[in-house]
Amino acid sequence: MSYETGRRHVAGLPAWDRCAVMGVVNVTPDSFSDGGRWFDTTAAVKHGLALVSEGADLVDVGGESTRPGATRVDEAEELRRVIPVVRGLASEGVTISVDTMRASVAAQALAAGACLVNDVSGGLADPSMIPVVADAGAPFVVMHWRGFLRGGNVEGVYADVVTEVVDELHARVEAVLEGGIAPDRIVVDPGLGFSKNAEHDLALLARLDQVLGLGHPLLVAASRKRFLGRVLAGPDGASPPARERDAATAAVSALAAHAGAWAVRVHEVRATADAVRVVHAIEEARTTSRAHRAEGTR
Repeated sequence: MSYETGRRHVAGLPAWDRCAVMGVVNVTPDSFSDGGRWFDTTAAVKHGLALVSEGADLVDVGGESTRPGATRVDEAEELRRVIPVVRGLASEGVTISVDTMRASVAAQALAAGACLVNDVSGGLADPSMIPVVADAGAPFVVMHWRGFLRGGNVEGVYADVVTEVVDELHARVEAVLEGGIAPDRIVVDPGLGFSKNAEHDLALLARLDQVLGLGHPLLVAASRKRFLGRVLAGPDGASPPARERDAATAAVSALAAHAGAWAVRVHEVRATADAVRVVHAIEEARTTSRAHRAEGTR
């Protein structure tokens, strides 16, 4: 499941016998749910290791917030935040994805031990991203993206959100393939919350089979997002804060796992790790039961 590329050894797309759990380490002061908590390198590495101990299969390290209205950090600052954390976690044997829209950060993170690039722009923000990832032979997450979340991009306009997201993801995947990234290295992500409102996000979750129809592993990143706050809002319309949406996140994780997602990306790991393992156990029991019934009819 791995091969040589240039001077370094890059693993192929990680695979598990069930939906994987991707824990989040935001090395930022301003992420929407946990900004500033893991801004120090030592704290970030410690947090990543804690996520693994709670059941994370891989850890997604990012140094730039993508919340609506966030100001981009410069390249040097993003590198300063991300690379030491990637290096520290890799030294402990953690499977790492790097959450970045910059080719330079992706390249240095892969060299430091990351095995997957998670680009919320799907390679659109930096024209050098696809060549860098292709040259490294690394897996690449292609997310549905309609630009930085400013102004009118915060909530996109769709006639049929599922059809349009799938069509736009398909076009982006084709561009990534043309750029040299192998088909078995591509993961797709419908981009919940990115230029989408609560109704859009729920519609996409209800029809994940259509996203899976693209023929690539699926990453679902619903953790603590605004649409969950809308669903959980009280009679007064007030939404619970992001950190009080973890039970709802675990519910989405279970549904995504049942639908066939390759991985779910979450901030709080333990509940989701339990959820995806229960889904896997039920599916195994169903398979066993069918096998027994088939045997009984012979």
